[in-house]
Amino acid sequence: MQQAVFEGTHLQTGDLLDIRVSAFDEYAVRPFNLQTMNQVGNNESKISQSSQSGPQGYLVDEEGAIIFPVLGRIFVKGMTMSQLRADLEKKLLEYLSDPLVSIRQLNFNITVLGEVKKPGQYTSPTDKVTLLQALGMAGDMTDNGDRTQVKLVRHENGMDQTYTLDFTDKNITSSPYYYLQQNDVLYVQPDANKKIIANVNPNRTLVFSVIGTAIALLSLIIRF
Repeated sequence: MQQAVFEGTHLQTGDLLDIRVSAFDEYAVRPFNLQTMNQVGNNESKISQSSQSGPQGYLVDEEGAIIFPVLGRIFVKGMTMSQLRADLEKKLLEYLSDPLVSIRQLNFNITVLGEVKKPGQYTSPTDKVTLLQALGMAGDMTDNGDRTQVKLVRHENGMDQTYTLDFTDKNITSSPYYYLQQNDVLYVQPDANKKIIANVNPNRTLVFSVIGTAIALLSLIIRF
C-alpha cells in the first residue's frame, strides 16, 4: 500500500506566516527580519510591512501577496511554503551570500463538524495535518457517526468542492486528500439508524394530523 506524499499546503489569502532569515553575517541579515528591522533605519520597509501584517507575521493579502522588508511586494498565493522558501532565498542572494529562510504558518485552520465528540474549528501549530489527526482533534466520531460517508469540503479554484471519504478503507492513508489544506472542513454524517430516528417526514406529520382531526370529529358525531 502506497503512502500519501505530503507536498505542502498551498498558500491562500488570509494566511499568516512567520518568516525568518538567517545568514553568517548577523548584522547584514537584520533588515530582512521583522524581529530586528526596527533596529535598522529602513523606514520604507518598516512602514510598508507594518501596514500590511503588523508585528505578528506576514499576512497574505486579498491579492495573494505579502510585503517583505527590502524585497517589497511578493506574490505568494498558490505556492507551497517550500516553494516560497526557495523563491525568497534566490531573491536574497542579491543582498546576502548565504541566506537561509525558515517559514512557519501561524494560523493553519481546519473545521470538524457533525457526529464528532468535540465539533469546532482547530488551529494547528503545523500545516502537516492528516485526516486521522483532524478526527483526533475533534475527539473521534460518536457512536452514531458514519465512517464510510465523511465529507471533505475544500476551496479550490474559487469554488467549494466536496469529496466523500471512507475512513474504514485500509487505503485511506494513500488518498490524495489524506493531508489537509488550509480551511478544509470535515463533516461526519450520522449513520442510517440515527437518520431514521431524526427523520421527520412533513407528509407523514400531515397524515397523522388529518387522522387525528377525523377521529376527533367522529367522536363528536357519536356523542351527539
